[in-house]
Amino acid sequence: MHHFSWWRLAWTLLLYGSILAVVGVVVGAPLLVLLVGALALVLWHYWQLFLLVRWLWDGRQFTPPRGSGTWQFAFDGVYFLQRKNLKRRKELGRLLKRFREGTEALPDAVVVINEEREIVWCNKLATHILGVRWPDDNGQRIDNLLRRPEFVAYIKKQQFQEPLIIPSPAQPMASVEVRVIPYTANETLMVARDVTRLQQLEQMRRDFVANVSHELRTPLTVLRGYLEMIGDDPRLDAGPWGKPHKMMTDQVGRMYSLVEQLLALSRLEARGETETPRDVDVPALMHKLESDSQALNSDKQHSIRFDIDNLHMQGDSEQMTSAFANLVANAIHYTPAGGNIEVSWKKLPDGRARFSVTDTGDGIAPEHILRITERFYRVDKARSRNTGGSGLGLSIVKHVLSRHRSRLEIRSTLGKGSTFWFDIPKDLVSGHQSVING
Repeated sequence: MHHFSWWRLAWTLLLYGSILAVVGVVVGAPLLVLLVGALALVLWHYWQLFLLVRWLWDGRQFTPPRGSGTWQFAFDGVYFLQRKNLKRRKELGRLLKRFREGTEALPDAVVVINEEREIVWCNKLATHILGVRWPDDNGQRIDNLLRRPEFVAYIKKQQFQEPLIIPSPAQPMASVEVRVIPYTANETLMVARDVTRLQQLEQMRRDFVANVSHELRTPLTVLRGYLEMIGDDPRLDAGPWGKPHKMMTDQVGRMYSLVEQLLALSRLEARGETETPRDVDVPALMHKLESDSQALNSDKQHSIRFDIDNLHMQGDSEQMTSAFANLVANAIHYTPAGGNIEVSWKKLPDGRARFSVTDTGDGIAPEHILRITERFYRVDKARSRNTGGSGLGLSIVKHVLSRHRSRLEIRSTLGKGSTFWFDIPKDLVSGHQSVING
């Protein structure tokens, strides 16, 4: 293919004009010859343009017609662009085919949604899991097809950090986990998977833990009662059974505490967010917690300081007491003797309330922080047993905060200490700010 040359075009026009001028001089009518030559050039250009337009709109052949002169470059250029675009379309077609084959092979239902929440595309599994039919439901709003109130609220809220679990619209006895992921600038990807089996296994686990805990509570109560009765005998300390009795009493107490925490955790997992929040007098809870912490601190002799604003909140008083107490107890247990502990309940500038516990303990390594709220997870297993830790305290805190639309945050430095804190949403905070120090 020859490349277009402006110089060649200029020389051709100059040669054409020169021939017309010479002919005009020879015949004695230069202006008339130039006019006829210009008209002929215009008609020739229009003919070439006609050939190009007819080929583009009505031509059945992919190759262009044979052009003349400079127009051949135009025909060849359009032909080159067509071949390039055809090659690109084939590549895009192959990519689209691979994408669709890949999404069909996924074990999840996939639905592409635009800004108006209209369905752009979905795979076949979406029909079985979500009841979306393709292409019949193309352009339909997803919240018109999935009419569950919790799903509609989830889509409207536009906060997709956590997945949503709803009953399957296509299978009444199945449960579906829905995740919404940013896809393009104007589209989102909704991924849904059947979690019925996982839900059943989780419910079985909860039932098992709850049932076993209930069954263990009775014999432990009997054992503890008899150990307390035996402990009242003054002859116990003088005989060889004093030390074994103390060890049995401590271990039964530890087991009883573990059972109580398991039951509390089971109750929390069985429910979601607090349905009927009530006024929680946090300053009063803090005063009681301060008294309890001094008794718990009798051996360690920490310096514990409470800095409390007179702020109430809406929620479950019993659960929040458990969260506060677990965080303070952890700080006391895992801070070496003579350390400093600061407990704070303060109002933030944006209206939220923050509870924090800062200690001067050994700190927590970064690799443990992400897992520290898992049930039974312990950073130092031997040390946890020595302090009576069960590995459930922070898990209980996590579930309590989840029910109050909050989450536990942890900042720690090895050898310097840790800070545990959480923020209560503005709409759950009430009361005026008046500092109470302890």
